Amino acid sequence: MKRPPIVMLHGAFCGAWAFEDFAKPFAEAGYAVRSPALRHHDCGAKPPAALGRTSVLDYADDLERLIAGPGPAPILVGHSLGGLLAQMLAARGCARAAVLLAPSAPWGVMPTSWFEVASAQALYLAGDFWNRPLDPHYAVAAAHSLDKLSERRRNAVYARFVPESGRAMFEVTNWALDVKRAAFVKPRDVACPLLCIAGGEDKINPPSTVRAVAARYEGRAVFEEMPGRSHWLIGEEGWEKLAERILAWLADLRLEKEPSRGARA
Repeated sequence: MKRPPIVMLHGAFCGAWAFEDFAKPFAEAGYAVRSPALRHHDCGAKPPAALGRTSVLDYADDLERLIAGPGPAPILVGHSLGGLLAQMLAARGCARAAVLLAPSAPWGVMPTSWFEVASAQALYLAGDFWNRPLDPHYAVAAAHSLDKLSERRRNAVYARFVPESGRAMFEVTNWALDVKRAAFVKPRDVACPLLCIAGGEDKINPPSTVRAVAARYEGRAVFEEMPGRSHWLIGEEGWEKLAERILAWLADLRLEKEPSRGARA
């Protein structure tokens, strides 16, 4: 039987380009892969001011419309912020399975490190950041996201970074102050199987926090930690082994023999 499609969801400050290499093993394995850009993330270094007020709910709504339609629900592979969006979409019944790579935690999951707390507070140095686009910062990316890449590779990846929504960053990192609870995901509504993978040396979304995310979904989620890896799991040296692990997990699920869209796992 035909395999369900895969939709890969990129993280903050990135674009569809983030999965250019990572998607290849999945396509070679027979999956139809799409990697859409989040709203305003294909506008380069000068996005419209509206980006700053774009919510994670806007991202999720856009993606839901994109993947809606007849046929099997897709497998979602989300990195970082994309991992949170994958959870939000799964709760809407839009996923047959979901792979969360260093995922951002949904509303209500407490940070498990002082680095997470400090990073959330540091955003306030930019003033009313929740109403405007936030530019990426090389020092931050180099030290905490792209730190396992060679200098040449790090510079090449960072050169493609784009501004991110201040509103979305507020909703994710300062969720306790968000009265709209935009990043909330009701665990019971996520019925599909999930694979949650963390980099052992990731400070942005550390293993302890990713483990807490997986625990929300009880027996439906598998948690795994990759020693020596940081946040940029989809492009660090050895990413091919990560792709192989995901493919093996999907093969074990035998999704091509499962019900189509709308059916519960």
